[in-house]
Amino acid sequence: MTFRLAHLSDPHVGPLGRPRFSQLLGKRATGYANWRRGRSRSHDMGTLSLLVSDMRAQGAAHIACTGDLCNIGLPSEWATAQSFMGALGSPDAVSLVPGNHDAYVRGSLEGLLATCGAYTSDDSGTLAQFPYLRRRGPVALIGLSSAIPTKPFVASGRLGPPQLAAAETLLKALATEPTRLCRVVMIHHPPHPGGASPGRELKDSAAFAAMIGRAGAELILHGHNHVASLARLPGPGGRAVPVVGVPSASALAEGHGALPGRRAGYALYEIARAGEGFSIAAWRRGLDDTGIMADLGPLDLGLAAPLQAPA
Repeated sequence: MTFRLAHLSDPHVGPLGRPRFSQLLGKRATGYANWRRGRSRSHDMGTLSLLVSDMRAQGAAHIACTGDLCNIGLPSEWATAQSFMGALGSPDAVSLVPGNHDAYVRGSLEGLLATCGAYTSDDSGTLAQFPYLRRRGPVALIGLSSAIPTKPFVASGRLGPPQLAAAETLLKALATEPTRLCRVVMIHHPPHPGGASPGRELKDSAAFAAMIGRAGAELILHGHNHVASLARLPGPGGRAVPVVGVPSASALAEGHGALPGRRAGYALYEIARAGEGFSIAAWRRGLDDTGIMADLGPLDLGLAAPLQAPA
């Protein structure tokens, strides 16, 4: 029996209402100016709706959303984000981790999680605590938050030592359970060193990579760069752990979105037990060069053999 998991990211849900002058102090002022100058035309809600409809038609058992529901972290965006998450599915069937735009200024992340926290609840029902764990079929979903408020023109993220330590403990514990689960880590920022340019990177990516080297994982999902990507991190024993990024789910088929790998798209995974480990088949769907949602082909995760959890 296979478990189908869908992954999308960076929907940047709109429209963005006109904020009050008092809401445009600090970083929001530059963010709103960027939105008006062109960012609003890079993210198309018709395209996002088409992608969500296509994704729901694929029959995924679960959907992972790796952040940036918001644009400049306005309170008015939290209800819009909640409506979008509701269109994806129920909190039991959709898992969310936040992105840097969700934590645009101090208080933004707390506001979003107060509205959409049900999508970050762990197996015990605890809301908005990172890392969180959700067991679904043969899969363990581990949600991390790299979302922190930053200065204008900075979009970096950070996990921090407490979250990294908790994630390592969780991943190691899952690897020793009698019924092993396929550990899928969700994070917004590319978590591997060099995964994003300076000012946009995960500040503690080296510490994250070292943690995965000790604890292992079967699959790591992220967004942030608005481009389809595939990297690998060494796990225990040198076994490669695939690190998969997806484009913005609302990127237009024209202009910026016409660049290779940047049109709106998402990834699908079929995960199944294989002996003492797991097999993972992956492929991408998204806008083709004619603007039609289509199968974009398989994604080679470079797994020469079924994944084995570390002893």
